[in-house]
Parts: sequence; structure tokens; C-alpha cells
Amino acid sequence: MHSPSDLHRRPATPQQADVVLPATQWRAAARAHRARIAERTDPLMALHNDGLRHPVYDFLFTYYSQSAGSLQRWHPGLGVILADDSAGSAAAAEAEEFAQAPRHSWTHYRRVAPGEHPDAPEGGWTVDQETFAADRATGIAFIRDLLGRTAGRQARLGCFGLHEWAMAYRSEVHGVRHSTVPLRLGAKGTNAVVEGQRIRCTHFDAFRFFAPEARALNEEQPTRQTMRDMEQPGCLHGNMDLHKWAGKLTPAVPSELAADCFELAWEIREMDMKASPYDLVDWGFEPIRIETPAGRAEYARRQREFAVRGQALRARLLEATSRLA
Repeated sequence: MHSPSDLHRRPATPQQADVVLPATQWRAAARAHRARIAERTDPLMALHNDGLRHPVYDFLFTYYSQSAGSLQRWHPGLGVILADDSAGSAAAAEAEEFAQAPRHSWTHYRRVAPGEHPDAPEGGWTVDQETFAADRATGIAFIRDLLGRTAGRQARLGCFGLHEWAMAYRSEVHGVRHSTVPLRLGAKGTNAVVEGQRIRCTHFDAFRFFAPEARALNEEQPTRQTMRDMEQPGCLHGNMDLHKWAGKLTPAVPSELAADCFELAWEIREMDMKASPYDLVDWGFEPIRIETPAGRAEYARRQREFAVRGQALRARLLEATSRLA
């Protein structure tokens, strides 16, 4: 018997599953995964129901494409059959969400017929590795190349989150992206920090939101075309993006890995905004004052920790893409 936590480490061949999960086991894993994601997303959804938006966490659902509902849906990853025991089983009395395995409406799953696998006499469901690899071939190749190149580089630390400050530069002219929260140092103070620090952003999807006057101040000039050449494991946004890549590899990656990437993105987003020019104390976020030596030291320490965690997740995602070669 194999636990859901070690499934992502087991090799699989196309259209062949080497693990069969009994219905009681995979239903328990699905419930646990849903609870894990809901612990973060349910309070946020309740806030939305009250007509409020969160200036920190909403980014994870507006910038990235996965909804809270899709994140809560559990997938075993490649090489696993979810056994069907609904016929005449007490499990059929469970809530509908967990009474059946993934249905044909779930993209990139296929039905395992009764008798197709000796350990799943009633059949079941499994991720269709062959069709997923064919349908997502271009994206898989891009993700594998980007993650592989990034994993092989040294982490560059010391950017101190100044990308957010560069986005708010000259706000007296351009306004600010987070209009519901004030600038902690005001417009003049924010401008002074940008002009007094070295801006060394390597991440194109952060750089493209810089205020026009701030772009020339950046020591790097990343483009979409140079993205794979410039991505490096110390970048907070690059590590947040592991959540995006896990989503694009779903359902071929196990949900445990996807949840680990989501939680890392959640924690990085918190620090990113604590170190930003915005005053978020009313939302419960004490600032990391990167305009001071102590604040920069704290930022670099946390950035190093995130880089280590990001590299471990990057390796796991690369392992998942290697199965799709």
C-alpha cells in the first residue's frame, strides 16, 4: 500500500498505472487536500462575499488563473488508478463530491474498465498521460526548459523587493496599483527610496509593471524573449510562479505538490507586500522596512529561505515533467 504523500516519487509509463488507491484512501486524501486549501481560501471567499477585496491575497487569484475551487480539487498525479467501489458500496452514501472518482468530464482523465487492472476489479479513473502530454506538449517543453535553467543557477539575493517600489514610482503622476491602501512613506518618500537604491530586477513579469521612469533605473532590462536566460532561484516572483507552473501541469502533478507550491506563493506574497511601499498595518501586516539596514537584512534572510524551498519544489516539478517526455 502506498500513501498519497509518496505517489509523486513513483515512476509511471504512459497509459500504465503502477499504484491503485482504494476508494477509502483516495477519498480521505481528497478531503484532506480540500481542507488544506480551504484553510487559506475560505476566509478570503467570505471576505469577497461581504463585498471586500484583499490587497495582498487576491493577487494569487487575479494574476494567476486558478480559482479556489480548482485548487481544492484533488488529483493523484500520473501513474495512479483511483479505484471505483461505488456499486453496492457503503461509500455510495457519502457526499456526492466524494462518492465517485473523477468522471469523464474531468479533463485529461480516462476510465479504467472493470478487469483492466487486477487490483481494480470494478475499474476506476486515472490521468490520461498520453493525451495530456500531447495536448500540452509546447507548454510542458517551455516549463521544463525554464525550470531546468533556473535550477542550475546561483540565487541572486539583495534586490530587497524594490520591484514594488519601482511600480509605485512617480505615483503623483501615474497613481498607484493598490489604490485602496496608502503609501507608507508617501509619494515623495517612495520616490526617494527608488532613486537611492540599486534596482536589480531580473523578472520580466515584474519589470513590465514598472513606472516608465523607473525602467531606465533598473540594472537589468528583462524581456519576454530573455525570460529563460534571466530567471534565477533567488527571485521572489520566480518562486511564486512555481504555483503557476504546477497549475499548468495539473492533473499530471499530484495535488500535494501543487498545494506546496500554492503555500509557498502565499507566504512569498505576504513578504512581498510587507516589504512594499504600501501601508498594510490595518490588514495585519507589519512592514519590512527595506529602506533601513535592518529591514534589508531581514528581507535577504527570508529571501534565502524562500530560494531553498523554491529549489526543492522546482526539482519536484522537473521530475513530474520528465515523466511526460
